[in-house]
Amino acid sequence: MRREQRLRASDDFSRVRREGRSWALPVLVLYAAPRGSDDEPTRVGVSAGRRVGGAVVRNKARRRVKEAVRVAYADIATGWDLVFIVRPRAAEADYGEIAAAVQTLLGRAGALVSSSRCNA
Repeated sequence: MRREQRLRASDDFSRVRREGRSWALPVLVLYAAPRGSDDEPTRVGVSAGRRVGGAVVRNKARRRVKEAVRVAYADIATGWDLVFIVRPRAAEADYGEIAAAVQTLLGRAGALVSSSRCNA
C-alpha cells in the first residue's frame, strides 16, 4: 500500500481504537472510525501482539493481512481509518481464510463501496 494509505502514527492507532467501532472474528478484529471528510483516502493499519507468536510468526500474519487489504482496497470506501488486530488463530490460518475474514469485517463495518456507512 502507498504511504498515504497507511496508518503510521501511534496516536492514530489509539484514536481509532478509542473513537471507532469494532467487529471481531476468530482470526481478526477490525476497528473502524470515519475520518474528517469522505474525500480523504482510507488509511489502514495492522497490529499483531506477542500473543500471536514470535517475531517471524507475527510478521508473516501481518503481511498476509496487509496483502488481503491491498487486494480489497479498491472496494473500500474513502474517508475511513481502519485498524486490523491480528489474533493468535491467524498464525495457523491460510491466506484464503484471512482474506475472507478481511472481506467479512469490511462488510460488517460498512466500509465497502457497495455497503452503506455505519454510524461510528
